Amino acid sequence: MNNRLQQFWNDYCVATHQEGLQYKDAFQFGSSADWLADLVVEGKKTATTSGFVFYELEKEAIPSAGEHYIVLDGRDEPVAIIQIQSVEVVPMNEVTEEFALAEGVKDYQFWWDAHVEFFTKSLKKYDIEFSPSMLVVCERFKKVYPI
Repeated sequence: MNNRLQQFWNDYCVATHQEGLQYKDAFQFGSSADWLADLVVEGKKTATTSGFVFYELEKEAIPSAGEHYIVLDGRDEPVAIIQIQSVEVVPMNEVTEEFALAEGVKDYQFWWDAHVEFFTKSLKKYDIEFSPSMLVVCERFKKVYPI
């Protein structure tokens, strides 16, 4: 897998005349990796929301503007490269409809329900209960590859 990721990254660097640039990580979006990866590739998904508590529990830094990430599909194949544009930490119940729709979903209620379900399930592993006011990391990004 490492070779496929590196080749995908190298292809991006050659196509965009980048030198000395590194990607931060490669990952799948949420529990519907193929659907969400397709939305990124199509340019319909330009934002994502993750639970702040997971960064704390896993002792990881939250993403920063300017970082590059490789988006993987459900088979862990690289399909896109994104660059973080902005990052904001807010209570989940303060995420705006405009931001939710930037995630490529059909409406705010769909976004809310999907995130409540995902966070509730993910938090159970840590014996933590979901709260509508839990802090979330709201990232805006742009797809930079494929062009």
